[in-house]
Amino acid sequence: MAQGYLQVDVVSDANSFPVQDADIVIARTEEPDEIIEETRTNSSGQTENLPLDAPPLELSLSPEETERPYAEYTIRITAPGFEPFVVSGTEVLADVTAIQGIRLRPLSNASAGEQIETVTIPDHTLYGDYLPKIAESEIKPVVETGEIVLSRVVVPQTVVVHDGVPTNTSAANYYVPYRDYIKNVASSEIYATWPRSTIVANVLAIMSFTLNRVYTEWYRNQGYDFTITSSTAYDHKWIYGRNIFESISVVVDDIFDNYLSRPGVKQPILTQYCDGRKVRCPGWMTQWGSCELGEAGYSPIEILRNFYGDDMYINTAEQISGIPASWPGYDLKIGAIGDKVRQLQEQLDAISSVYTAIPDISPDGIYGPATAEAVRKFQSIFGLPQTGVVDFATWYKIRYKTSYSVPPCHGCAPASYYLRL
Repeated sequence: MAQGYLQVDVVSDANSFPVQDADIVIARTEEPDEIIEETRTNSSGQTENLPLDAPPLELSLSPEETERPYAEYTIRITAPGFEPFVVSGTEVLADVTAIQGIRLRPLSNASAGEQIETVTIPDHTLYGDYLPKIAESEIKPVVETGEIVLSRVVVPQTVVVHDGVPTNTSAANYYVPYRDYIKNVASSEIYATWPRSTIVANVLAIMSFTLNRVYTEWYRNQGYDFTITSSTAYDHKWIYGRNIFESISVVVDDIFDNYLSRPGVKQPILTQYCDGRKVRCPGWMTQWGSCELGEAGYSPIEILRNFYGDDMYINTAEQISGIPASWPGYDLKIGAIGDKVRQLQEQLDAISSVYTAIPDISPDGIYGPATAEAVRKFQSIFGLPQTGVVDFATWYKIRYKTSYSVPPCHGCAPASYYLRL
């Protein structure tokens, strides 16, 4: 057996504050009564990175392998004043870190005893059996008279995911933050052990497809009340309650405002793909083929052009919804001064009142060692490279945490889904 890693992040469903001293009990899903790890969350609501057994790395790198390449674990979470939570099927791959986010519901005085929420994560799409994508045109016909609500490409704050095929009226709709949605889909559809260039190429394809659905209001223009579905036949596989992977999360945070475009086409390209082993799809990217190219040293755009043609380009969205202060366009580090530094310090100061491991700082507009240390601690808590420098990913992660608001509970995602990862 090889070794992978698991971190459990626990927050309150009531206010998104971290839950300290939550008891975490871990067992293999195949043997749920045989406890292999017990631990507690720290002041940031997180466990340490726990080493756990995983199948050999090679199983996740070859399409010829039929053995499941990840181990499945069951996690039980309890904390005073909260309802217990159980998640079964958390995936752990060799050599990478899985992150399982949990939101605990506070106990209600009106409730009759404890209610245990249980989530079961189904097979990964590369291992399990799922419907192949129904082919569509990569560029959607649009009318210039206003049927497109958006006149420019905007990264949405949330997407509404219909957990089934479009016509299934009994399927639930979930409000999911855009970046969380992309991380979930990528963790469900590719392996986090793949080369970074392969992960980037696949994330770009997922984001471009999603932003096409947003830009064209594809489902709303057909009378539906959602943005996208969780059906692999129509869209991507989004899995309620699943864990994500750190290697995928870091890539999404780095490039979440990107999409794919062709010359003369305003809308993001509906970049479709298939696995390339169980399903063939000429003219589309194959996931296993992208892994092979990544291992051969291809860059993300070279991988994409290999499948979609040489006129495919990486573009940047004109606006990021819900973020009032945009990225200054350069890194903030020791020696920087000005309003952007002060904004950053004010946001970090607010976050430190909840995540108390982040040291307090005075918003003076001067980026000194104290600010760098606060940034470094923020980065360590939220899964970013610990540089002490505010780059694009760190800036928007900080803004993201401070602009967080839970959608209205009518049709909103259940407890495990609003942790920002």
